Amino acid sequence: MGDWLRELADARVTMADLEPDRGTTSRRAAVGQAMRVRDEVQAFERRWPTPQNSEPVVPGFTWTQLERQLADLADTPLKANMARELVSATRKMSRFKPPEMVLREILCLTWALLDEGFQPDLEPGLAGAP
Repeated sequence: MGDWLRELADARVTMADLEPDRGTTSRRAAVGQAMRVRDEVQAFERRWPTPQNSEPVVPGFTWTQLERQLADLADTPLKANMARELVSATRKMSRFKPPEMVLREILCLTWALLDEGFQPDLEPGLAGAP
């Protein structure tokens, strides 16, 4: 991503931009999100630089396997459904992040799903509710 993102986000308002359309607003939001992700990755890499030695790696697994195991560990059907959504969101953003950062996010969502004190309320309109 380079400085062009910052230039796009910080562009001066022109006469045409006084009342931006939905597309312009969406593009600006996407640029803002990309900048935030880039900043998060840079901060993570400063804190946790990639080791230079070749250490043994963790065995690989698929996103489907991760989703299946988290859903199985969940103590309620609502949390099992949440596991699917959380894994999907993590998977979509994983291509922009270093593997160790993705691992950290997987550990955090696992912790939240296994927290017995965390019992989300089902809101109307969610998860097929009436």
